[in-house]
Amino acid sequence: MLTDTHCHLTLAEFDPDRGAVLDRAIRAGVERILIPGLTLSSSLAAVKLAEGHPNLYAAIGIHPTEVSNVEGSTWNSLRELAQNPRVKAIGEIGLDYYWDAAPHDRQQEVLKEQLSLAAESKLPVVIHFREKGNTSAGECASDLMKILEQWVSGLGSGAGSLAERPGVLHSFSGTLEMAQVAMSLGFYLGVAGPLTFENNRRRQELVAGIPLEHILIETDAPFQTPYPHRGKRNEPAFVRLIADKIASGHSVTIDQVSEVTTANARHLFDWN
Repeated sequence: MLTDTHCHLTLAEFDPDRGAVLDRAIRAGVERILIPGLTLSSSLAAVKLAEGHPNLYAAIGIHPTEVSNVEGSTWNSLRELAQNPRVKAIGEIGLDYYWDAAPHDRQQEVLKEQLSLAAESKLPVVIHFREKGNTSAGECASDLMKILEQWVSGLGSGAGSLAERPGVLHSFSGTLEMAQVAMSLGFYLGVAGPLTFENNRRRQELVAGIPLEHILIETDAPFQTPYPHRGKRNEPAFVRLIADKIASGHSVTIDQVSEVTTANARHLFDWN
């Protein structure tokens, strides 16, 4: 069985055939799907969708490219949503210096607010980060890790502490050094479709150097479609292609990858 830990099923790309997409995912062995929010409205939609299907769960939050639209009432709405039993994380939140849709200091401010909400709600976080340009490490990664280190240090310790499962760095594209720091803080690293691209040797070498015990598999559908479907709409059934590529890089079977990464997701998101 597999888990897709990041799939934007509420987006309009799935409106024509959302039910069929879910049926194909189940036939492909996908037992759980996490739907992250990008805005307050998409967070509400994710919760509503998750309430109607036993295989679906929601994350709620404001994406860094959307922080200019945050109002004072947003926090109360997110706080109320976080109490819903179908909500398993705060996300997709983070920093994005690529699009520059909001000033960096405003992005950091909203990220810290949402990290505080996660601590208050005892929910892990789904973290987005993207550098300016095509670099794998830079100002965005540096700013993000400083914020996350400070946040984790304030979570306390002991059995059941959120510090034992603080979150995941979604579609990880940083350096191995950044990955090692993130893992030392307790974070998982999300692996998505670009791993399967034939010319993406850097990403393949990076993932091969990350222990399976710290990996989550995700599609980020409808985006980041894996080979051989690149150029078409992505969907959760394709998560098996990513698992197969991870297995190849780690010289293990796809069953081993499925077992470990599904257990990782179960631990992080605290679902049965």
